[in-house]
Amino acid sequence: MSLIKKYRIFIGVFLIFSTITISLFYNALKPQKALPIYNPSDINPELVDSTVQFISNSHTIADFSFTNQNGKTVTQKDYQGKIYVADFFFTTCGSICPIMTTNMVEIQKTFLHNNKVKLLSHSVLPDIDEVPILKRYAKKNGVIDSKWNLVTGDKKEIYRMARKSYLAVKLGKPEEFYDMVHTENFVLVDTKRRVRGFYDGTKKVEIKRLIEDINWLCNEQ
Repeated sequence: MSLIKKYRIFIGVFLIFSTITISLFYNALKPQKALPIYNPSDINPELVDSTVQFISNSHTIADFSFTNQNGKTVTQKDYQGKIYVADFFFTTCGSICPIMTTNMVEIQKTFLHNNKVKLLSHSVLPDIDEVPILKRYAKKNGVIDSKWNLVTGDKKEIYRMARKSYLAVKLGKPEEFYDMVHTENFVLVDTKRRVRGFYDGTKKVEIKRLIEDINWLCNEQ
């Protein structure tokens, strides 16, 4: 006890120094979080157009022009410098779409006041999902226009974006050219128009992971 009292300052300093040193070593050795940058060659070929499957670097989302739920033209410029989540759906889908939409609403709520983040949903049945139908769907599901665009347009162009840019939609009937079968994929795109992640839009655990990755990108970019 007398030794402890005699060297109590030294012991205290030593313990503090040891704690700081261990903490620094832990942080230095701990793997840093990183999100991959996806290219067509990294993805299941079923989801990628055959003309781009060979691309292994520098893949970015192409320019686009569609019409949203308010009849407004939406282009890549509306998403310039933004982190956004893209998906593919149709308003009459009764299987996975309602779940996906509910989870998109959750993402919208989480980043409502974060101007860096936006959402973009494409109809795979644009001939049916015209502007008035998208507007009703938007109102029904609480879509906030400034945060989330539901878009329709030329089916060939939506097909092109789905399979050549977002790498997220399967082919439909082989005999029907440009037929598409949407998947449950939510696609995370960064401010440089690069694909940074794919998430199952029907699973809460995946939505949690997506939200964490969006926050990471917000801090990184």
